Amino acid sequence: MRRREFITIVGGVAAAWPLAVRAQRAALPVVALVNLRSAEAAVGLAVAFRKGLDEAGYIEGQNVTVEYNWLDGRFDRLSPVMADFVRRRVAVIATPSGTYAAQAAKAATATIPIVFGVGDDLVRLGLVASLARPGGNATGYNMSVSEVPTKRIELFHALVPKAVRVAMLVNPENVPIAERMLHDAPQAARAFGLQMQILNASTENEIEAAFDTLVRDRIDALFVTPDTYFISQRDQLAALTARYRIPATFPLAKRPKLAG
Repeated sequence: MRRREFITIVGGVAAAWPLAVRAQRAALPVVALVNLRSAEAAVGLAVAFRKGLDEAGYIEGQNVTVEYNWLDGRFDRLSPVMADFVRRRVAVIATPSGTYAAQAAKAATATIPIVFGVGDDLVRLGLVASLARPGGNATGYNMSVSEVPTKRIELFHALVPKAVRVAMLVNPENVPIAERMLHDAPQAARAFGLQMQILNASTENEIEAAFDTLVRDRIDALFVTPDTYFISQRDQLAALTARYRIPATFPLAKRPKLAG
């Protein structure tokens, strides 16, 4: 996540909060942050978000309240959580690194400011009317990642040139990412002469079952899609790939702990 850009936007939105709301000392404005990772996997994101707010002059517990909502891959909780934000009239809904969360927020409210961070086509997702004139109540930053799946497959093919049969692990609950990967990745795989098999998983047990299928079908390698739940389950995924000695490419590796 581009922390400084994201926090600058949040700060700008906060500055525009109604004076009546900011004058209520007993009830501080609420920034509701929602992300589909687990709390453990999102520690760095939370620290960066809090630090950025501090730098912008918004001190948690003093002039703003921040609610951290880590949904641990539970996509079914998005709509109820957003409905609760609307009911309580939070000041801002922040969805860093969350395409589906941004869409859920946009579907829930046309008035509460939304600050997003996504890596897909903002217009196609329905978050803004156009890049030149976004309109509406949503703003944020966008990183173009349309070429990333192709580049990952290209690099993976170079590293594991003997691999022919590749499985792609997809979370069907994460609809925008799943649709994008199901469209882009198989095309890229065919360009390199690879055969791609799709495996779906949305829970720990389904991830285990996917690896059972990998072994049974003698798959040569694994391509893990950039899904927030898979990022939360990276320890499980890493352990399984090591156990079965399956070459794999991940969207985000776990940062090693440095001595000293």
